[in-house]
Amino acid sequence: MSNVIDGAVEALRAKLGDGFDGSAKFHIVGEGSIVVDGAGVRESDDDTDVTLSADRDTFEAMLDGALDPSSAFMSGRLKIDGDMGAAMKLGAALS
Repeated sequence: MSNVIDGAVEALRAKLGDGFDGSAKFHIVGEGSIVVDGAGVRESDDDTDVTLSADRDTFEAMLDGALDPSSAFMSGRLKIDGDMGAAMKLGAALS
């Protein structure tokens, strides 16, 4: 597991606690993927309801609160594939 993925898993665990009602995958370009679901947060490339893809800087800015996930999506820095409702619910949980 890369240091970026390790840090992202820990940051997401701190923000989401015990998990997420649904399933989502964060794909950090060039680093790997993290799955968030009812079982918690972990490095994985499992299939999920929605996949959110961004580069490392965008992902870190969203986790730090410096970049709103909606703004990242609208500016093209965040790509979403799948259930938009699940993506919006996850964005609200991260805010």
